Amino acid sequence: MSLNSYANKKVCIITTDGRNLVGTLVAFDNTTNLVLKSTVERVIRSPEDGEPSSEVPHGLYVVRGENVCLVGLVDETLDESINWTEVKGAPIGTTKH
Repeated sequence: MSLNSYANKKVCIITTDGRNLVGTLVAFDNTTNLVLKSTVERVIRSPEDGEPSSEVPHGLYVVRGENVCLVGLVDETLDESINWTEVKGAPIGTTKH
């Protein structure tokens, strides 16, 4: 599948090490190297963790294709309605090569 329809749209990237990155896709190549702008990393804490979840701003961000597990479009209306500091969940985990 081509990423052309995702260009200049808000996307969510799940990396092979389980990180959750959200930003606007501004560039990509045929090896799935991705460039995002206005990027934040969502750090979702477990329900047992007393600390709130967080969004760590990264700004302009490059993700190497070998580290990309999933790319998906974000429903911006739904995304903006969620207070991400209150979201709790289990870690995604890593993938094996």
